[in-house]
Amino acid sequence: MATNSYQHIDVRPIAGACGAEIHGVDVNNLSDAVFAEIRAAWNEHLVIFFRKQSLDDEQLKAFGQRFAPLFRHPNFVPQDDQPEIVRVYTGPEDQRIVGEDWHADTTCMPEPPSAAVLYAVEVPPTGGDTLFANQYLAYETLSDSLRGVLDGMQSFHSDIRVAGPRAKARLSGRTSVSRYDDEWQATEAMHPVVRTHPETGRRGLFVNASYTQYFENMTEDESKPLLQFLESHATRPEMTCRFRWEKGSVAVWDNRCVMHIAMHDYKGHWRKMHRVQMVGDRPV
Repeated sequence: MATNSYQHIDVRPIAGACGAEIHGVDVNNLSDAVFAEIRAAWNEHLVIFFRKQSLDDEQLKAFGQRFAPLFRHPNFVPQDDQPEIVRVYTGPEDQRIVGEDWHADTTCMPEPPSAAVLYAVEVPPTGGDTLFANQYLAYETLSDSLRGVLDGMQSFHSDIRVAGPRAKARLSGRTSVSRYDDEWQATEAMHPVVRTHPETGRRGLFVNASYTQYFENMTEDESKPLLQFLESHATRPEMTCRFRWEKGSVAVWDNRCVMHIAMHDYKGHWRKMHRVQMVGDRPV
């Protein structure tokens, strides 16, 4: 669907690669016709943004459920009686933050989440932007020869860099806490390096620095140069959009075809975000 063909919503792209703001809607009051256009805009732009929204916990979960049933994150320690909601909080003295590396969310799962909704509760006066990278474009701009090689490859994903004893020291000094307890066990899965999106049919890269460990039938040392090249290529500036948050802003990204990264350039201030994720399917 072309951007100018929407009948019920105002869609304003923010970059050439991906990303669009949607105006003229209250996400707490969406008819089926309006939501159908929101979903079409999401498929077209990969990540969509709304301004000046007001969401309590139940409204946040209800909006996420319009896209798919909610997913419970295996590693974040719940802060309250809402285990489906991740409180992504950064304090004024935090040295590390959630999402400080380019990544797709929770790809260690056999069926990684399809999407996420992030709602801004409190933002710093400046800084704290989030960048998103189009993984369709990352794949399409590789050479024909390399695409031919990658099409048949699998890669191993694990959460050992973001939770558990190996990650504890690296991720200390942040307000949002991951699991490091003795009962924690790694979550692992093998995924195609290039996945086909189940709704759009488009192909995109599906590796990331947070979770991808190595290629199938290769060692970590053998895999490292190609993984580093793909991760660098996939996040080149021309693949990205950048979103500046305001209180009440909402982002919905398609975890199957974008990566993202959070900027930590606001030390001395709080940044409080509430997030839900939605279930996905096994990448193919």
